[in-house]
Amino acid sequence: MLIDPFRPPAAGLPKVLLVDDEPDILVALEDMLEDEFSVLATVSPHEALAMLERHPDVAVIVSDQRMPGMTGDAFLARARNLTEAEALLLTGYADLSAVVAALNDGRISGYAHKPWEPAALLAMIRQAAQRARLAQALRTERMLLRGLMDSADDGLSFKDLDGRFLRLNAVAAARLGHDVEACVGRTERELLAGQHDQEATAASPLLRELDSLEGDDRRALEGRGHATSVTRPVEREGRVHWMERLRGPLRDGAGQPRALATFERDVSARRAMEDRLRQADRMQALGTMAGGVAHDFNNLLTAILGSLELAQRTSTDDARMKRLIETATAAAERGAALTQRLLSFSRQRETASVAVEVNALVQAMDDLLTRSIDRPGIRITQDFDAALPCALIDPAQLELALLNLCINARDAMNGRGTITLATRLLRAPDHADGARAGGHDDSHQLMAGAMPPGDVVAVRVQDTGVGMTPEVAARIFEPFFTTKEIGRGTGLGLSMVYGFMQQSGGAVRLRTAPGAGTSFELCLPCAPGSADIPSAASLPA
Repeated sequence: MLIDPFRPPAAGLPKVLLVDDEPDILVALEDMLEDEFSVLATVSPHEALAMLERHPDVAVIVSDQRMPGMTGDAFLARARNLTEAEALLLTGYADLSAVVAALNDGRISGYAHKPWEPAALLAMIRQAAQRARLAQALRTERMLLRGLMDSADDGLSFKDLDGRFLRLNAVAAARLGHDVEACVGRTERELLAGQHDQEATAASPLLRELDSLEGDDRRALEGRGHATSVTRPVEREGRVHWMERLRGPLRDGAGQPRALATFERDVSARRAMEDRLRQADRMQALGTMAGGVAHDFNNLLTAILGSLELAQRTSTDDARMKRLIETATAAAERGAALTQRLLSFSRQRETASVAVEVNALVQAMDDLLTRSIDRPGIRITQDFDAALPCALIDPAQLELALLNLCINARDAMNGRGTITLATRLLRAPDHADGARAGGHDDSHQLMAGAMPPGDVVAVRVQDTGVGMTPEVAARIFEPFFTTKEIGRGTGLGLSMVYGFMQQSGGAVRLRTAPGAGTSFELCLPCAPGSADIPSAASLPA
């Protein structure tokens, strides 16, 4: 049983084990050491081995060479299987072969002749105890560092001043495309550029990335601070990851850097969450502003419509005046419809949420959607989950949201393409991991709102149109934002969808890419008690 590197230092005096077959010598040694050490003593090498098993914290072993049953060098060789303690050999005669054997097998750090000079032997034992203490501390630090590097989820590495890896963990090595052994003694440039010789041109993104990494390393070593943190986009396997690197120079006693410690963490998920929070804050601010404007405007329109109604009653004989009043009334009613959309976006309208069989609702909209799309080159397909549970939602608002999404899909396809209406049940682990809603791997993804807790009823509207750039997708739910020509849209359709989902406790998931179409997935809360009950109007896919 070797000494446990995680064992804390023993309280009190360091332990010394004395082994000699002559009791008088043991007594003399104990008298010399008892003021500075905790002394264990035995006349038997076999008993000494048993004592080492019981006392793994022995710091120094002092052993006689010539003992009956087992010589000192043989005893110390066997002791090496039980302890890392320092060992000293006492010998009463000049047996060079015994000393050599003790050095090789027992790993002694010194020996003394009998009779010994007390001051010299005491100094030798003190030095051995000090070495044992330092060795134990070093073993503990090595084991802690190894445990940290092996268990850390982040990349951890140490480099020399030329950027060569001194140590690194498996996570850091895997991000470089190698194992740990292949990385030690080499730089990131050697490891990465060697993998991508075809990209090794002065203008390649890979070498620009390497230049940035090396520049950050140099600045960390040259800086006066203790640590620096830099977050940069890094392309790995065709995907962009945001990597945060914390660099800390390791300095000597004179304050000069001797190595660089680096912690590397993938913060892509955190940045995506921060972007979603910023988007939610922006939409909340816009919703508050839009709600205030809509409320005041709605009051004005109420007065206007009331006045127009009174004017119409008193002007029945004047055909021209009647026509003008009807035109003004129609315009005011369109304005009222716009205010209702703004109020939906700002979540200031009451919703009547009930348990809704979503498959049946979407199927019932088939004629309405066909008339609204009204394009011979556009086909509408359906893909229903037959065992879909009910959703807790306002059915009228859901119909309006789906109609808005389908009209947007129609306008994105220039007269030809396919609109797919699909439903599915997302179990809690699936939507927590960001289950895909169709589309391409290189598409831009955006989540607006927070996913409902538990299982989710998902309704997807997917088109084969022109798609959107990330810049357009980031603003798509803002009120009055539109990419359509003047006169073809108000920019409030998707804002209304967003407000409705927020008020209903749901979320909208968007996937799009230029030239690859767009997919909007409405994530609706399940009605209580219906998650495991198939819909009564289950439809085949």
